[in-house]
Amino acid sequence: MRVQPDIAAQTIKGAVSIRFKALKKPQKMQVDLQQPLKIDSIVWQKGKKEKLIFQRSGNVAMVTMPATLNAGMEGLLTVYYQGVPRAAVRAPWDGGISWSKDELGNPFVATSCQGLGASVWWPCKDHQYDEPEQGVTIGVRVPDTLMNVSNGKLIETIQHKDATKTWVWQVKLPINNYSVSMNIGKYVQFKDSYNGEGGRLDLTYFVLPQNLAGAKKQFEQVKPMIKCFENWFGPYPFYADGFKLVEVPYLGMEHQSNVAYGNKYQNGYLGRDLSGTGWGLKWDFIIIHESGHEWFGNNITSVDIADMWIHEGFTNYSETLFTECMDGKEAGNAYNKGARRNIKNDKPILGVYNVHNTGSGDMYPKASAMIHSIRMSMNNDEKFRQLLRHLNKRFFHKQVTTAMVEKEMSAYAGYNLKAVFKQYLSTTQVPEFQYQLSADGKHLKYRYANAIPDFNLQLPITAGNETLVLKPKVNQWQSIQLTQKQALGLELEKLADYFYIVVNGRKEAQIKMN
Repeated sequence: MRVQPDIAAQTIKGAVSIRFKALKKPQKMQVDLQQPLKIDSIVWQKGKKEKLIFQRSGNVAMVTMPATLNAGMEGLLTVYYQGVPRAAVRAPWDGGISWSKDELGNPFVATSCQGLGASVWWPCKDHQYDEPEQGVTIGVRVPDTLMNVSNGKLIETIQHKDATKTWVWQVKLPINNYSVSMNIGKYVQFKDSYNGEGGRLDLTYFVLPQNLAGAKKQFEQVKPMIKCFENWFGPYPFYADGFKLVEVPYLGMEHQSNVAYGNKYQNGYLGRDLSGTGWGLKWDFIIIHESGHEWFGNNITSVDIADMWIHEGFTNYSETLFTECMDGKEAGNAYNKGARRNIKNDKPILGVYNVHNTGSGDMYPKASAMIHSIRMSMNNDEKFRQLLRHLNKRFFHKQVTTAMVEKEMSAYAGYNLKAVFKQYLSTTQVPEFQYQLSADGKHLKYRYANAIPDFNLQLPITAGNETLVLKPKVNQWQSIQLTQKQALGLELEKLADYFYIVVNGRKEAQIKMN
């Protein structure tokens, strides 16, 4: 990949070589490039170069492949392109290229394209399931007073006679297309390293010089973050490519091995605590959240963006886990509960499949609340930790579906989570745990309401010095007889602190069984 932006004109030109293997004898190959960018030519390289015929419709080019290409053969084609790429409107949510200047008036340019698609600035097969398995080499040519920072490690700089320099970065591991990034600025860098589960991990930081002192202080959070996440999720998935933070002119993005940072060197989310509990002001939201995506989103990638909760729900839950790592389990639990205030229950979390559609923004806090509820239902933190590590090992550098994740989590939970997933991901109902307690507290009656018929989230409860596991059924009362000791220590109202459910109960002088 070779790219040269014209910062003054806000245009781009370049060439992208796509290496591929034909699974069957192809007639056409689809290459995506979003308008108004133009394709100049597409060249087939097999011995000699040959221009290929292509037809473009909207953002799609259908390329007629050589008749000599058969199933099992590998090939290389290069797409030459140029034009005016889409400028970001409200990066990173409404992305493209941010053509900005820093506070000293220097060019400050960055890409962001999750959801929108990587083809907004470079030609590719623009789908999450299609990752370059052997990585990517990114060369960006900029004025030699500036630096470009992309993914992976810097392998070469080329000084040109026209006062420009090409910065060549290499990613050795699979990468999802929207993570490939270009970040241009008058950067300075500083380095560190971390001895983790995978050995020595290179840490490199690129910031504007006027922010160097603040960055050195703020980025001290990186090592505790990696330590925490390696403990919970397993080894950082991209040791060969290192870990970088690069300052950008927008809030942030999880660009693999090159996390985009724009949180202004302060804790919280631009100084705010999204949980409203105070715990979210003890760490930098962008460092923690976007780095959490290295495990969920970059390592484990959803096949379809309809399943984006896999990226955002688990990564949102990484905030709970980091809070727990720093300040204890109850702090993490309080953060998770507090973050529920952001749940809208406006529509299902799962989007529509096969049409590039995402579901509700509840994929962040509500999916995180679901994960926390499943953890609490397991009543075994070590087993839950092994589950998260298993997911990252089982699906190492792979693409997954909701069904695949559900299957693995059910195996560790010890019961089938299909209905739990369906309840929280496909409906907007908040399950209600209803109970009735006899006057002496020894007779408990309970059930679920406002839930799908087979909803089966298990509820371990504290009763004295014991833990009882309730398995409520929907709209069907069940009962249990408690000992005096269990009754005195019963903590039913606290269930709503740990599970994403509504708790509604009352005491009665006498309970008549239905």
